[in-house]
Amino acid sequence: MTPDNTIIPLKYIQGMIFTIRGVPVMVDRDLADIYQVENKRLNEQVKRNLSRFPEAFRFQLTDAEKEQLVANCDRFDSMKHASSNPYVFTEQGVSMPSALSPPAFIMPLGTSLRSLNPHTVKIQTHTCHVSNAV
Repeated sequence: MTPDNTIIPLKYIQGMIFTIRGVPVMVDRDLADIYQVENKRLNEQVKRNLSRFPEAFRFQLTDAEKEQLVANCDRFDSMKHASSNPYVFTEQGVSMPSALSPPAFIMPLGTSLRSLNPHTVKIQTHTCHVSNAV
């Protein structure tokens, strides 16, 4: 988890963005880290508010996508033998947890996350690119 009241460097955030199914996304555990909550708590809040998270905002990785993510990014090794596949959040879904349960999900990024769009950051060129062609 990131320390409380810290400014998260843009490069750190950029390293958490992947292209999966042709869409820039963040893995649930990375998003939980940014929100400074446990991944389990983030997913609990999302499940309690499913109507706010259509598939355009969040989707679960397939087995093949998870395997490819783990194979290409060493930091996800702990996912290798997980019983469930992680969820990923699209650009629209990344900011939604801040509206779920204040103050538990207060967005520490401010305007930094808003600047992360395909026009200002080349998200698709991330080294841990995951395609759906497996």
